[in-house]
Amino acid sequence: MDGQRQVKLYPTSKDEIVVGPPILTKYERAKIIGLRALQLDNGAMPLIDPVSVGVRKDPVEIARYELDHGLLPLSVVRHTPSGLVQIIPIKLLLS
Repeated sequence: MDGQRQVKLYPTSKDEIVVGPPILTKYERAKIIGLRALQLDNGAMPLIDPVSVGVRKDPVEIARYELDHGLLPLSVVRHTPSGLVQIIPIKLLLS
């Protein structure tokens, strides 16, 4: 490998994240909350009971709670201009 570092497509720890920062960016966070709120608004079932956790029935508030508590089974796909790609589980970016 001509001086290139081996990049894991599916990292399992923060140390293996080389594409982007090892945290969820504010842009990724906004997109995830927005998309999940849209799903909830279109009839998707929440992954929590809003009343029992003290969240209003507002789709954005529910989506924010689900993201903050690591309940969404999603991954973030990050690309670089040079062609590197990583698919990172949200739970890694939140911890």
